[in-house]
Amino acid sequence: MTPSSVGIKDVAAEAGVSVATVSRVLNGHPSVSPASRTRVLAAVEALGYRPNAVARSLRTDQTRTLGLVISDVLNPYFTELARSVEEAARALGYSVIIGNADERPELQDHHVRTLLDRRIDGLLVSPTDGGSPLMLDAVRAGTPVVFVDRWIPGVDVPVVRSDGRRAVRDLVAHLHGLGHRRLAIIAGPAATTTGSERVEAFREALREHGIALPDAYIGQGDFQADSGRRATERFLALPEPPEVVFAADNLMALGALDALRAHGLRVPDDIGLAAFDDIPWFVHTDPPVTAIAQPTADLGRAAVHALIDRIEGRSPQSVTLPARLVVRRSCGENLSGRDEDTSARRSSP
Repeated sequence: MTPSSVGIKDVAAEAGVSVATVSRVLNGHPSVSPASRTRVLAAVEALGYRPNAVARSLRTDQTRTLGLVISDVLNPYFTELARSVEEAARALGYSVIIGNADERPELQDHHVRTLLDRRIDGLLVSPTDGGSPLMLDAVRAGTPVVFVDRWIPGVDVPVVRSDGRRAVRDLVAHLHGLGHRRLAIIAGPAATTTGSERVEAFREALREHGIALPDAYIGQGDFQADSGRRATERFLALPEPPEVVFAADNLMALGALDALRAHGLRVPDDIGLAAFDDIPWFVHTDPPVTAIAQPTADLGRAAVHALIDRIEGRSPQSVTLPARLVVRRSCGENLSGRDEDTSARRSSP
């Protein structure tokens, strides 16, 4: 008898109990005696029995499956976020199906539709924009939904994200303290909450130090490396290029770095570079890149717990975790041989 051909009746016969008792054990019912539970679990192990997940979902109206739609699987930030979500869900007895929107609203909707058709128990989404009718319909229909990292304003679902505004303010104060005054930003898409929030936080922080943000110092990006490269090329063509370029995500920062090197410019001697979303690569560039780090693993875990609370009928609150500035050497810092990450932790919010 192969494991795939083993049925619940075979387990009952092996354990010497009724089919109903086996069913209660497999569904965690508390009324089963410890002795019967032990016999059933031993029979399951001996026979290699695997419950039919589809049949179970029809009986319980649950699949123990979560959907996760991330904005870009090639972005190391979202890769780490997806891993954290999968680990947290697995620890709680859930599987995760992941869809990559590739920063395209139509692909995001395709994944949402597919996941809903598969009868997932709940949905985690980092929206590519704020105008998806399908997403709004899913929320109105009662599908448990939690937004992670990004959100859709006006949609009443929990949001799990980091506080980027304070970290951007810390970055601008740090650059001002180094003597920089001409500061430019490569912004993300204005249709995303993180894209609009980061450029506005940058503008407000500059204003606090009496520094204006001319339109010429705002490069419009799309959270992809090519847009960071193109925006930096435009900055360098200005009569008075910026002293520091701040890229609002890690991929745009890598694109900016490519453009600077293509022009033979040295970082930070000729121009400084900073980034939102720290990644492991930044430690290994020359020089290491000053960046804003989000608590990615914590965000993933918090998002899973919030979603399962929704699935189980509770009303979780939104969660905002602090991001922090990691000072390295890409903006002209002189750390005097100190460990860069340690010095950043001491000064982080």
